[in-house]
Amino acid sequence: MVEEEETLQSVMGYGPETNADMGTPSAIYLLAFYSALGGFLFGYDTGVVSGAMILVREQFHLNAIWHEVIVSITIAAAWFSALVAGPATDHYGRRPIILSASVIFVVGAVIMGVAPEKITLLIGRFAAGIAIGFASMSVPVYLSEASPLELRGQLTVTNILFVTGGQTVSAIICGAFSNVSEGWRYMLGLGGVPAIVQLAGFAFLPESPRWLVSKGRIPEAVAVLKKIRPAGADLVAEVDSIKAAFSDVTNERGIGQVLRSHPVRRALLLGCLLQLFQQISGINTVMYYSASIITMAGVTDKTVAIWLSAATASVNFLGTLVGLWLVERVGRRPLTLVSQLGTMLALLMLGLSFHIAYINSSEVLVPSTSSECSADTCGVCTSKSACGFCFMEHENSVYNSSCLAANHEVYNKMSTSGLCANSTLLDSGVVTFAYDWCPYKYAWVSVLGLSLYLLFFSPGMGPMPWTINSEIYPGWARSTCNSLTSAVNWASNLLVSLTFLTLAEVFLKHGVFYFYMILAGLGFLLFFFLLPETRGVSLEDIETLFSGPLLNRFRRQRHAETR
Repeated sequence: MVEEEETLQSVMGYGPETNADMGTPSAIYLLAFYSALGGFLFGYDTGVVSGAMILVREQFHLNAIWHEVIVSITIAAAWFSALVAGPATDHYGRRPIILSASVIFVVGAVIMGVAPEKITLLIGRFAAGIAIGFASMSVPVYLSEASPLELRGQLTVTNILFVTGGQTVSAIICGAFSNVSEGWRYMLGLGGVPAIVQLAGFAFLPESPRWLVSKGRIPEAVAVLKKIRPAGADLVAEVDSIKAAFSDVTNERGIGQVLRSHPVRRALLLGCLLQLFQQISGINTVMYYSASIITMAGVTDKTVAIWLSAATASVNFLGTLVGLWLVERVGRRPLTLVSQLGTMLALLMLGLSFHIAYINSSEVLVPSTSSECSADTCGVCTSKSACGFCFMEHENSVYNSSCLAANHEVYNKMSTSGLCANSTLLDSGVVTFAYDWCPYKYAWVSVLGLSLYLLFFSPGMGPMPWTINSEIYPGWARSTCNSLTSAVNWASNLLVSLTFLTLAEVFLKHGVFYFYMILAGLGFLLFFFLLPETRGVSLEDIETLFSGPLLNRFRRQRHAETR
């Protein structure tokens, strides 16, 4: 053992007693920046599709099924590729998978940007999903494994900061190209630019030192650590600790070994629950209704609404900045619990605001000629997915209102006896067609609920599931478990996306918010008892957090308390 340590020190050039400048090398920040560009791609694509599809739907004359398929194919592809990325990163390394994600995203962006028809666009969306699945699984693992202990939380949260940054930039891009001919091509195609930047920068970055140690490539791991650790860091101890974590594990490192290990099995359950509740706590529902909430507040101009949506996305980005600042100050556990509790209360406020709007919604004054859209109030009318509320408004009074079919022509030409006029009048603001909302003078309550939701969600439940999952598994199981939990995230994302409209019809809009509020409350209780604090615990020691009794697992560990 002594001889092996002396050999290791000779490779490093110095031993643990060396005194040197302990400043954090700039290389680790470059590594974090170029890695987290994968998160930017993730955020940009998920953010840009809603704006782009408004224009794509008109140009390609898409029906509802094609619209849903083009949007959902990316989520399905990401689910599949996240599962594949686990064994791939174990076999080939973290770095090649991240590079592959960049290449595939560039290809997908080009295909989407030049797509002459819907089949080609679908192929481009599928390619983007493969890239997003690779990046969403491998980037957090890479960042966690490369980061020094005292910066691990912040650097891992950087990935989600870039996700929300990508969503903000995509909203701005959508606003900028909303009135440009075939502007959707620019919206989708420009996603390839950050992918090219990542590809160029990441080509010069090293492999994860922990993966190198797991493959017995100690000198290479040491060379990497020298670049990304302070000059006086005890590299001997770090390499020995990493080696020890792999020494007692058999060559079988797949799901079978994971399920046979009691601590890893516990950690995997927690990781899956974190990713599941991130999605079913209502984030997609809230973002889906952000435009409706803004419209309810009285903003009917499309361009203004798009720019206000960009402002909403920026709230999400700023909240993630708060999480970046707090993650190493208050820890992962408090951030997650407060975030989950806050989102639950915000969902209650949103549910109440939509409920009151439903109860007090305007009357339908002109009887419908269609039995499908027969309704006596706006709330009843807009609860039907095929109908919308058409009305004129003057001095906050609604008149000449009707419930119309909305599944073929959103702006229906009406007779002069009652009703909605043509699109010219609609654009002038004289007549309004409300597809999934009702005019409501207290809409500011909904806007406040939306803002509070994002402020609570973005620092905690946004980044923490990815951050914690990148930490809580031993090195031999990290890729496998992150692959599984990433797949849970994408599968639950797809489930929520596919069931939302059905739930909205069954429970009504306010009922959906109440439903997600109950799920958020359940998540809070589960995390209170299952989630330990990982701040200040080395990756090689975290397995011990899941080895003891349940009641000890949510208490802060001694070395985290004495930092």
